[in-house]
Amino acid sequence: MIQAYPAHASVLPGQRLVLHVSTDRPRFRVHIFRWSGALQPVLRSDWLRGERAPALGPDQDWNWPAYGFDIPGDWDSAVYIACCEADGAPPPAPWMPQAAALFVVRGGARGRLLVKLPLATWHAYNHSGGGCFYDNPPQSAHPPGARVSLRRPGGGTGGVVFGAPDHYDDSSPRQTFAHWDGRFIRWLLRHGYEPEFCTDFDVHADPALCGRYRLLLSVGHDEYWSEPARDHVEAFIANGGNAAFFGANLCWWRIHYVDDGRAMVCHQGGARGARDQWWPRGGAGRPEDALGGASYRHGGGWWDGPRRAQGYVVRAPDHWVFAGTGLRRGDVFGAHTRPPLVGYECDGVPLVDEDADGVPPAVPPRLAPDAAAFGTPGTYELLASCVLGDDWQELPARERHAEGRGVHAACMGIHSRGGTVFSAGTTDWAQVLDGGAEPIVERITANVIDRLLADGRSR
Repeated sequence: MIQAYPAHASVLPGQRLVLHVSTDRPRFRVHIFRWSGALQPVLRSDWLRGERAPALGPDQDWNWPAYGFDIPGDWDSAVYIACCEADGAPPPAPWMPQAAALFVVRGGARGRLLVKLPLATWHAYNHSGGGCFYDNPPQSAHPPGARVSLRRPGGGTGGVVFGAPDHYDDSSPRQTFAHWDGRFIRWLLRHGYEPEFCTDFDVHADPALCGRYRLLLSVGHDEYWSEPARDHVEAFIANGGNAAFFGANLCWWRIHYVDDGRAMVCHQGGARGARDQWWPRGGAGRPEDALGGASYRHGGGWWDGPRRAQGYVVRAPDHWVFAGTGLRRGDVFGAHTRPPLVGYECDGVPLVDEDADGVPPAVPPRLAPDAAAFGTPGTYELLASCVLGDDWQELPARERHAEGRGVHAACMGIHSRGGTVFSAGTTDWAQVLDGGAEPIVERITANVIDRLLADGRSR
């Protein structure tokens, strides 16, 4: 048996990485791999003396024996996987869940593209120690809510992940680096982009971090945000920075880092309601729509089993996002990929359509006249949408709008507030992108990144 976790999930070149390791073997060594589209070995330690330490509860600092590793000053900013090999046991596979720990080496802002990894979301679903935000959540009194530790195995890889397997690809659990983030990063590197990397805790802790870059990029499932992290990203955008969210369920829950960032707390329900839901007045009172332009409450989720093959219906074909695609108004893309482009969770905006019946219309539904009342930015432009229909497994909020009726949909859109913000509106964009089966998805992705990297005034 051998497991590990990092004391801090990001370091700078030249700093010291600390891994906490427990093993029942007398010695072990560590293999470190860089994610460069495949796992590239970059370091193998000497044999180290092993110690066995107990697993603790999901809300505790497990405080396992610590081992330090000096990060060379010339290492690239990248995502790294530290895999532990116990003496006498087979060498670990890089994604071996019981032997791996993920960390990021941050960059010196030599490039213009910053990729933010959703460490908080990974730990919200991390079931190591017997609990997470979704099952057997340990309770905190100050602040009130469920509490989970960041000092335990898990956090991108190496832990026990809560949730149903992906019907279309169970090679990696959802809520892990390999499922969405690693795929998108592979596409970036394959196409010549030079991203630098951070975690969402880095954005939380450093108000100036995003401002050193032109474009902040987040993909997949970036569900949990602290208030300082959101403040810092919104200030970056207001000051002319650009953001691209190739995912969904964005900024759905507010978290509070406690114990100097060693744990986090989120109040998701109970007698006083969900105090850490972003949008309601009884919660944070800051609709998440104002950040990415859309919200999960206007979209929906399909978690288990095969979902209906649906794609996006184009609404604004002349927008630069669609340049070179050849798409016309009413055309559909992404319906026949595996997985279908729309899902497993989707963000939408308030729409109205008199004939909405779950079937994509020839003319997409339009933005509701009262959309601003729900937090939709006044500059939001709906580029494409997909009506989800009543058979989706979750349709979070069936609000009625000023005219017609509320339409739950996945929505791809763009808005500006100083800088420009693009939102893809679906978690599985990265899987379709990396699979290469839908050239239109690749072209849209390149259009967005190239334009937002080039100019802070893209509209």
